Amino acid sequence: MPKDFANRPFDKLKKQLERRPPAPAPSSPPVPEAIPLTEDELFECAMTDVQAIEAFRVLPCARSSRREAPSREMRDPDDDALAILRQIAGGSHPINLSDTQEYIEWTNPDVPGDVIGKLHDGHFSVQGYLDLHGYTGDEVNEALDAFLAEAFQRDHRCVKIIHGRGLRSVKGPVLKDAVIRRLLGRYRKQVIAFVSARQCDGGLGALYVLLRR
Repeated sequence: MPKDFANRPFDKLKKQLERRPPAPAPSSPPVPEAIPLTEDELFECAMTDVQAIEAFRVLPCARSSRREAPSREMRDPDDDALAILRQIAGGSHPINLSDTQEYIEWTNPDVPGDVIGKLHDGHFSVQGYLDLHGYTGDEVNEALDAFLAEAFQRDHRCVKIIHGRGLRSVKGPVLKDAVIRRLLGRYRKQVIAFVSARQCDGGLGALYVLLRR
């Protein structure tokens, strides 16, 4: 029987190998990153199951008729004004006195309702009148005071004062302004309203005055 060798040089190497930790398993290869799709590719993917409906591919559309807007001609306002003046001069266009600058109206604040409209339209019969043609501005107050004193004494309700338009006066309607100042001053509490008369009654050259009884 052979003898065991006393010198065993590989025993230590064997023990070192047994003490070493096992080698790690080889790692799997890295997964490649996904490449993002383009917009066209995404659209194609989304439209994969979409089917065209033949019956609705062409839809009839009714055509609406075109209407052309009426042409707007630029008109000169002066031409329109001259045309109206010609109609007034020819008698085919009535004059609205309330649209003129000479038109005058006043109503006492204590009086309710549309008195001024009724007064101008002739709803109150004129019971007396004073014609101031030929008077001066200084004589108006005296003549007006005497006339109104007699009107109150006779219990008149509506009177007419003819003052003229003052078209030939260099100072303008002096008599008209004097009458209005007197009515709004001394007779303010005794006057209900006054307004320019109708065209047939003197028009812008006269006043209807409604008095308190």
